[in-house]
Amino acid sequence: MIFLMLFVGPLMKPIHRILTPLLFLLTSLCGMGPAHAGLAQDLQDGQHVLLMRHADAPGYGDPAGYVLGKCATQRNLGDAGKKQAKTIGAWLSQQGLASAHVFSSPWCRCLDTAQLLNKGAVKTEASLGSFFDNMALEKKQTKALEGFIQNELAKAAKAPLILVTHHVNIQAFTGKVVGVGDMVLVKVNPKGEHLSHTIYPSP
Repeated sequence: MIFLMLFVGPLMKPIHRILTPLLFLLTSLCGMGPAHAGLAQDLQDGQHVLLMRHADAPGYGDPAGYVLGKCATQRNLGDAGKKQAKTIGAWLSQQGLASAHVFSSPWCRCLDTAQLLNKGAVKTEASLGSFFDNMALEKKQTKALEGFIQNELAKAAKAPLILVTHHVNIQAFTGKVVGVGDMVLVKVNPKGEHLSHTIYPSP
């Protein structure tokens, strides 16, 4: 046994020098997040849009008697939500998305999220508005969203389209529940209807 250790021991040093960096490389690769190199390209093919749920806004629903034109009456982004929105914008830049056509729900927490992305001027779009207070509007609102997407892609098929909205809208359109700040890359047909999607969790 002692003889075996004396014989094998010196051989382990060069092997160890080779294996250590290899193991480190493998560990690093395994710990990397998924590659999103195609995100920016997909958003310029005229068949994809990026839906995003607004960033973190403490609370649930909106206060009674809230008014859309008055942010002080609504549930708004907190400090964490504002930071989250900026982080999402930086992450999108890292994916190659420097600018986009950005549309937002009329709710202030969505407008603030959209503006903090820093991807261009933000326009308000009624079909992105929440129907949380009246779920009977789900089908009508979703149909309106499909028509909006159809028209926007027809006007500027090569321009990335980012739509900041609410969880009820995203769930109605894609069938998926997402967290605050999560993004959904949606492939649509020529009528703006959902075909498939990929979820990108908030960074």
